[in-house]
Amino acid sequence: MGMLDGKVAVVTGAGGGLGRAHAMLLAQEGASVVVNDLGGSRDGTGAGSSMADSVVEEIKASGGRAIANYGSVTSRDDATAMISSAVEAFGKIDILIANAGILRDKSFKNMEDDQWDAVIDVHLRGTYLTTKAAYDTMLEQGTGGRIIVTSSTSGLFGNFGQTNYGAAKAGIAGFMRCLWLEGLKYGITANVLAPTATSRMTTDILPEDIQDNFPPEAVSPPIVWLCTDEAKDVTGRQFLVGGNSVSLLSWQLTPIAKRSLEDGLWGVQEIGEIIMDTKDSWPPINPMRG
Repeated sequence: MGMLDGKVAVVTGAGGGLGRAHAMLLAQEGASVVVNDLGGSRDGTGAGSSMADSVVEEIKASGGRAIANYGSVTSRDDATAMISSAVEAFGKIDILIANAGILRDKSFKNMEDDQWDAVIDVHLRGTYLTTKAAYDTMLEQGTGGRIIVTSSTSGLFGNFGQTNYGAAKAGIAGFMRCLWLEGLKYGITANVLAPTATSRMTTDILPEDIQDNFPPEAVSPPIVWLCTDEAKDVTGRQFLVGGNSVSLLSWQLTPIAKRSLEDGLWGVQEIGEIIMDTKDSWPPINPMRG
């Protein structure tokens, strides 16, 4: 007996890397899985069926249930059809893991509009479209659901050369921080994953000497657990997962200055001096780097 027996999941970008790891573990825990992958390259160009088909065959060979879907997350029609395929094949949808993504890294000085637009389209719009299709279907079913969206430390903390990617990933986190509130009364949870894993997306980003420490399979267990009935009260959270490490990211205010309005507004130089006096005690921008 698996923790997800009888559940139905859709995973976008599941033809390799993290998406494949999620799909395989979901199936291992008893879920029926729609394996979505456009089959393109890392920069989003091209398309094909072999990547999704390969994962489906792996799942079936292990005794699981899965079908392939080759739609683009940037297309409303494809996103709707993707969720419909789950209902048609397996009777419903319980879980969406929005994982599809591309990279077109470039320093902001050299960023072109098409590089910006393509990354925003796949990550932010793609997450919106697939989540909207899944959420609406979950509402119609009336039995709740689980939604996991994929952000990144680049979006939460920043990374050089990824203004387009970071903006999209920050938008995804902000999207979830609103969505979970709306899902409460319907039993639909929404959480954010910010993963660190070695895949074709990160082989030239992660230092080579640490890549073996971050297999995609190490990210999936807590994410798949979030899809279970046991996790019904865990929502609106941001999880940083990688290398068998799980951390919860929560915002913390650092007070700098406060006084009554009756004592007058801050002078520009006055508040500037206070800000600079406290600067050395501020928390790091990226707690993972210090």
